[in-house]
Amino acid sequence: MIYENDLVIVEIEPSEIPWVKVFTQRKIKEFSECTVEEKTEIFRIIDITEKLMLSYFNADKINIASFGNMLPHVHWHVMARFEGDSHFPEPMWGTQQRESQLDLPNFEVFFTQLGEQL
Repeated sequence: MIYENDLVIVEIEPSEIPWVKVFTQRKIKEFSECTVEEKTEIFRIIDITEKLMLSYFNADKINIASFGNMLPHVHWHVMARFEGDSHFPEPMWGTQQRESQLDLPNFEVFFTQLGEQL
């Protein structure tokens, strides 16, 4: 876990790319069930995470997604994407396009910095 407060939890998704998930503390299924405070906190975290991913990793693109089909608990994925990652331009849960060709800065340093900024 990277960060937690009364509204949300931010976790690392193990991957070849920088990837975090932002969960609501409450076990709710739909974003429309979130309070204004929860929605505001989710988007605050997504904004900070995206900006840090862009500056720290020099990402080609940031993907932000919320599905919840397999895990019916409100959560958002924030992923730094690179033309050399194994799935680009497909989603990470899509068809692998190649072997990864990434040489990225240290993930642990990034996750520590993100926790400090949140």
